[in-house]
Amino acid sequence: MSLLLSRLSKIALGKPASVRSSLVLILSNGFSSSALQTHPCRIMTARPCGEDLGKLMIMENATDCKVTLLEKKVPMELVYVDEIITVGSSHGWVASLKDDGILRLQDDLNPYASYTDPKRISLPPFVTLPRCQTQIVTNVAMSSSCPEDENCVVAVKFLGPQLSFCRPAQSNSEWTNIKIASPSFFSSDVMYSKKDDMFRIPGSGGHLIGSWDPRTEDHNPKIQRLRFRNLPELPRAKRELLDSCYRSEHLVESRNTGETFLVKRYKKATTRDTVKMKTKGVMVFKLDEKGNAVYTEDIGDLCIFLSKSKPFCASSSRFPNCVDICDVDELAIASLTFDSINGVTRTNGAPYHIPPQIIV
Repeated sequence: MSLLLSRLSKIALGKPASVRSSLVLILSNGFSSSALQTHPCRIMTARPCGEDLGKLMIMENATDCKVTLLEKKVPMELVYVDEIITVGSSHGWVASLKDDGILRLQDDLNPYASYTDPKRISLPPFVTLPRCQTQIVTNVAMSSSCPEDENCVVAVKFLGPQLSFCRPAQSNSEWTNIKIASPSFFSSDVMYSKKDDMFRIPGSGGHLIGSWDPRTEDHNPKIQRLRFRNLPELPRAKRELLDSCYRSEHLVESRNTGETFLVKRYKKATTRDTVKMKTKGVMVFKLDEKGNAVYTEDIGDLCIFLSKSKPFCASSSRFPNCVDICDVDELAIASLTFDSINGVTRTNGAPYHIPPQIIV
């Protein structure tokens, strides 16, 4: 045990502050797998330091929500608004897409990945199905935390009917392309369900959920129909406001509780800038095995993190029973307890939340 503690002490010296604090918990409390878990964090920006590189700046979702400037250097093009080469993030990996049409997975923006040896994985060229397009990516999702794992599947959802899967670690990997029939899934995000071991997409309005298993040759989705329960009685003014908003649906799984949530986010163009959007409402539903979507204003000490990354849940002493929103033009906290939304409208070059990491 003393040898283990000595090694952990040496590891901590070379890690970011948040990681060092996690390892200090191990040294003081004994070995615990939970103590190895870092706080969720948000990518702030990178401070230029020459040669098109910048030092990564993050904000931890901890008690003090402090901003930390790391020694880790990242390509500035990943955080510059004018570049817009990143198209999504999953498990701390960002997906970039340049003019060559090649999707690359990079761990540069993961503050807990290697400082000196960043990983960049190029995926095969896209194959565009008839009457589909592969230039505009809705989002990217991964079945595991590392695309180098043999069984890891990367899913890319394009705007429109095309959904594509790839196993990057397999030799001669190629895309498996699916053309989705129902228009209700065309503008929605794909997510990986660890509980079901399938990729799932909520339909527009949230009444349908389509599930695809990339291990099978059957490309027809498994469809689940949801029945909404316990809907709140909204005042007329708020109901009319939400009806006038752009609505998006997001599926989120909580590893802490095993629950699955459907989050409806309502946003509308700001009065000062018709291009930028601001969140006007958030509704959360708990899903059960029978297909019921039960409206709730209480998710306990959980915080749901919505950004251009894969949505996730985590316990939060700072923002319990809240939805933390990070978008290209907004930062906001929606409190389910007080039915309030507090935020600012600002441009974010890297609108990504990084989920808790297990440090080994």
